[in-house]
Amino acid sequence: MKIAISGKGGVGKSTLAAALALLMAERGQKVLAIDADPDANLAACLGVSKEEQKAIVPISQQMALIEERTGAKVKQYGQIFRLNPDVSDIADRYALLHHGVALLVLGAVEKGGAGCACPESVLIKALVTDLILVKNEAMVMDMEAGVEHLGRGTAKGVDTMIVVLEPGLRSIETARRVIRMADEIGLKNIQFVANKITGPDDEAFVRNAFPGHHLLGIIPFSEEIRQADKSGASVLDGLSETMRSAFTAILEKSER
Repeated sequence: MKIAISGKGGVGKSTLAAALALLMAERGQKVLAIDADPDANLAACLGVSKEEQKAIVPISQQMALIEERTGAKVKQYGQIFRLNPDVSDIADRYALLHHGVALLVLGAVEKGGAGCACPESVLIKALVTDLILVKNEAMVMDMEAGVEHLGRGTAKGVDTMIVVLEPGLRSIETARRVIRMADEIGLKNIQFVANKITGPDDEAFVRNAFPGHHLLGIIPFSEEIRQADKSGASVLDGLSETMRSAFTAILEKSER
């Protein structure tokens, strides 16, 4: 099962990604969690300690690795470099294993001009393609508010994209943009999860924004999740059975 998660910043993408990855690992699955959001929060949601988080070097900042695999110097323009670098061992070498989940942080690529045909972006694109199309383990990708890391070739390897919504107009507008972009690359299986729902009015607001679309799941606003974040615990630590069941139901429905 390979899941990509997108939505507006702050809606709870990383919370959902961490919960699904941890639940998969509890089942005994080999799970790869990819943090593809430049505002990386997935490690914290998985319960990785602050000390370990500080030691994580995103792939986009692994200069020696980038130069070795692409044959080009970082931040030097006008170079010829490999467009299909070998990335098959990167997940095994650079992922941080935590509670049965292998976490790989991609990081942001600094862009110059109108685009970035740079060694960093080439390596990350090749890596994402390998993780989605070649690797056999379950995968959860925490993305920014878009589909930047996916292309027409890799979209077919994603089983579902989950767009996380909260009851607000900016969240809804972002979701609509994500849907348009996903459709452009041929990603058809798009599901919705409503987060931070405080009652029937919030749920109705989200449902009415996408008539005809079935919600994959509803996550109530949770003080438990806030407290886990404050304490540095994983998103699943200390959850009531009701809240845990909400995440479990989303995972089970996404697998159908």
